Amino acid sequence: MKMNKWIRGTNAAVVSIAAIGIFIVLTLFLNSLKGFQVDMTKNKNYSLSDQTITTLAGLKEDVKIVAFTNPQTADPVITRQVNDLVQEYKKRSSHITYEEYDILRNPSAAQQYQISDGSGVVLFLSGDNRKEVSFYEIFNVQQDGSYTFSGEEKFTQALVSLSSKTKHTVYFLSGHNEIPLSQMYTFQTALTNQNYDVKELNLLREGKIPDDAEVLFIVGPTTDLTEKEAALIGDYVKGKGKLYFAFGFNKDMATGWKNIDGLLAAYGIQDQHAIAIETKQTTLFDPLTIVPEFGSHPITDKLRSKNLLTQITQAIPMTSDSANAAYDASVLLKSTDKAYGETNIADLLRSRTANDANDIKGPLNLAYAVTAKDGGKPKAIVLGGFSLLDDRVIGQQGNRDFALNSVSWLNEQQDQLTIRPRQGDAYQQAMLMPGQANTIFIFTVILMPLLFLLVGGWIWWRRRKG
Repeated sequence: MKMNKWIRGTNAAVVSIAAIGIFIVLTLFLNSLKGFQVDMTKNKNYSLSDQTITTLAGLKEDVKIVAFTNPQTADPVITRQVNDLVQEYKKRSSHITYEEYDILRNPSAAQQYQISDGSGVVLFLSGDNRKEVSFYEIFNVQQDGSYTFSGEEKFTQALVSLSSKTKHTVYFLSGHNEIPLSQMYTFQTALTNQNYDVKELNLLREGKIPDDAEVLFIVGPTTDLTEKEAALIGDYVKGKGKLYFAFGFNKDMATGWKNIDGLLAAYGIQDQHAIAIETKQTTLFDPLTIVPEFGSHPITDKLRSKNLLTQITQAIPMTSDSANAAYDASVLLKSTDKAYGETNIADLLRSRTANDANDIKGPLNLAYAVTAKDGGKPKAIVLGGFSLLDDRVIGQQGNRDFALNSVSWLNEQQDQLTIRPRQGDAYQQAMLMPGQANTIFIFTVILMPLLFLLVGGWIWWRRRKG
């Protein structure tokens, strides 16, 4: 009887030691795998985006990141987000170094680095270049105490700005009731953060396209170009110029876009003077909003792999005839075969539309990427509508990535064809009274361990009694 008890006790001890040994070995093994981690946080706090990973992998010069925190203006739980994120950056690049200072305790450090914002700043230094990101830019605190954290977006933009040596100047055409830059603030800001110098151009005032114009944007015109403007732009794109064109709605599109149609015809693209209608019933969108499918292209490949979608409203379908043009046009966005192009614009405006014999059958081509046949250089992006660039919808799903990827492709920056960081979901903070905090402490730190100790002692006593 005593021998059986001894054997059972020995077996239990061996199993316990083996379990502890396996746990230790597994921990050491996982710790030896550099870069291995499983992000189980709700908001994916530690999952870096494609753009961040690509940017960090491409760093060639050292970047010093210095965080200046102020406990009076930012809760330590919030500022820890900054520290955790920078640590993730350090894991990905040996060029990143990091220091952290409390502004109140180390005012001399703030003075040394010429920090004037006492509420909290993250400073990026590379050589003689510097970039400051204020805490107000990355933490958006709501009235209910929750907050969104856009640190990765701002930090990666800072790194891109530091590592890029040249600025690219782009112009947005005005004078034809285009969508104003004020309604594309998000798009404009994103371009600026990627070292684009964004300017506005009115040809009536300037009389020419500036020599430093790398890309000319024509976004949402509702009136036609003049013949002289079309000639200027035509000469511009025949040379080194590149065009980013997005249609706007014109009820007289069949007769009102003579010069715009002629400009695009040089690329072998013809608009079909119709509006795309989606017949699939949904409570999320109206029939004028299309959620298109992606064509196969570097601009869209990563969006498809991440299952991101775009949406485009009042889209104008187009066709392409590359055989008779000096350019090749690749389809970027297209509708399903259930969509159709409504050619009776007058009835559409009166909300009386039906798919009839005069309409254009789907699938409809809604966006093209144009390259020169001689050398294959990018020359133009042509979108059937401008809506995905608008501030109200650019943040949805893959709209922003599609817009920025198309600009990067047009400017031959293949390393920027990525999925960019998103603004984090709202973090909720639990506000506890001192009594509630004491209750949680007593229950988790004292009562729970004591309960396990009592249960374990009782089981041990029962087994000892036999």
